[in-house]
Amino acid sequence: MTSFDRDMAVKAMGIRKSFGSLNVLKGIDLDVAHGEIVCIIGPSGSGKSTMLRCINHLEVFDSGRLWVYGEPIGYREHNGRMYELPEHKVCRQRAAIGMVFQNFNLFRHMTALENIIEAPVQVLGESVQSARDEADILLRKVGLHEKRGSYPHQLSGGQQQRVAIARALAMRPRLMLFDEPTSALDPELVGEVLSVMRDLAADGLTMIVVTHEIGFAREVADRVIFMDDGQIVESGPAKEFLSQPKSDRARNFLARML
Repeated sequence: MTSFDRDMAVKAMGIRKSFGSLNVLKGIDLDVAHGEIVCIIGPSGSGKSTMLRCINHLEVFDSGRLWVYGEPIGYREHNGRMYELPEHKVCRQRAAIGMVFQNFNLFRHMTALENIIEAPVQVLGESVQSARDEADILLRKVGLHEKRGSYPHQLSGGQQQRVAIARALAMRPRLMLFDEPTSALDPELVGEVLSVMRDLAADGLTMIVVTHEIGFAREVADRVIFMDDGQIVESGPAKEFLSQPKSDRARNFLARML
């Protein structure tokens, strides 16, 4: 393991992924520094979500190397070769990587509070009372303490997504991944989720966000990455990239989005 691996939240080299004959990722190289906020944008089908899912091993990439805080995720390294880890060890690694999905993925039979405490109790071995105390703090953080006893069907989409964010934070992740967290929401509910994400960014949490919310990327991201056709076409400081993209593909994409 090299020193640059330890300094980076994420280090990916040559990541390739295919689904049958469809090449989705075509050799992705990606560095994300500790505390950095990176937004990944691009057209549908460009590989953005697949790359995000490779970072926490929800998708197993075909070739390449990937480390999170210096640790190969889903594999162990021995004598220069990579060996896949058993699922229980991968789950332990994932505990340090929070993931927020498009469609919330809350347990329908559990209240907001119960959704948040489930993983800390079952995976981290925390006491129920300790997990409840932390969940109360997190629900206040996302503005939903009064909904602690509500079931998902009693919550709006924006509220469900905020509970999902609190659930991810309950595992005390070093890295948060957001896969288009507002795409399933009605337009009037998008702002409440982005507000919570702005607060997390202000707290210094390392975040990688796949998003179509260009205004959010401009305001919050340190860096924007533009993907198309399974490749990183362009990357740069957020405000610079969004105002003056260098590639024709990025310019055309932003012209349609803005």
